[in-house]
Amino acid sequence: MKIPFIKASTQAFIKEARQTPDYSPLDFLHGYIYGRWIYLYISIGTGKHPLVKKYIALKKRLGIKPKEKSATASIGMSETYHGKAIPLNTAKELVQINEEINIPDLEQVIPYTQARSIVMKNPEHIVALDCPCRTAKENPCMPIDVCLVVGDPFASFIREHHPDRSREITPDEAIDILKAEDERGHVHHAFFKDAMLQRFYAICNCCECCCGAMNAHNHGTPMLASSGYVAQIDEDMCIACEACVDTCQFGALEMENFSMSVVYESCMGCGICIDKCDQASITLVADEQKGIPLEICALMEQVQ
Repeated sequence: MKIPFIKASTQAFIKEARQTPDYSPLDFLHGYIYGRWIYLYISIGTGKHPLVKKYIALKKRLGIKPKEKSATASIGMSETYHGKAIPLNTAKELVQINEEINIPDLEQVIPYTQARSIVMKNPEHIVALDCPCRTAKENPCMPIDVCLVVGDPFASFIREHHPDRSREITPDEAIDILKAEDERGHVHHAFFKDAMLQRFYAICNCCECCCGAMNAHNHGTPMLASSGYVAQIDEDMCIACEACVDTCQFGALEMENFSMSVVYESCMGCGICIDKCDQASITLVADEQKGIPLEICALMEQVQ
């Protein structure tokens, strides 16, 4: 039943919410606020909003010391809102799906307690959105229209509520954006959020200087999961040029005594370093301790 004065995409969101197990009215309200006012939401969350800056400045003038962030709070937030690093080929597969899929509760692939399903309806409906993290920065990385919202009801909701900051794109155009961001050294992440129907909703192309999630992750809030791969260097082929060191967003590559090494704990297996190596000395290898890769085609075959 259509509800007067409520946008069609919102009604579709409500319908999906009612069909989503363990998704409460408060969850829907959170998801609606997040999608409807995403730029305000992100700018406040990352501390970039002018009011947040004024509030922080006022506390400093009053001599109020900021509370230390508890490990429990950081982990709790990451359980409900997180991304999984994915190599370029995986990101390309996600935007080329041409059939509806329902892969619930990917516990081993998405190592969090909540928001770990991939349910894609009308997956060929893709919207490029101006990145909320980049738009919150004074001097952001360019371009800014690099967040890919994939499938409905999310793509329709974002397009209808942010017509001036989003555009419809084809899967081929999405691949072009992914390739260009990959060349810029930006990391692809598949993002999941509890308020967004407990599932995957977007691919973000992230840089450490702008991305709120990467900043949070690199400062102790584990919002990002490894791809399930780790970089491996062929010492015989490596010429120690350090090109890969400069491009790694996670500080996972180091030079010591003219020899390159991978900082295992820091490597997220994103694969950005591979294309930066002219000697083809870097490869990605699967590592069970890093988790299970998000291989969407293989996962689809398992549920058929």
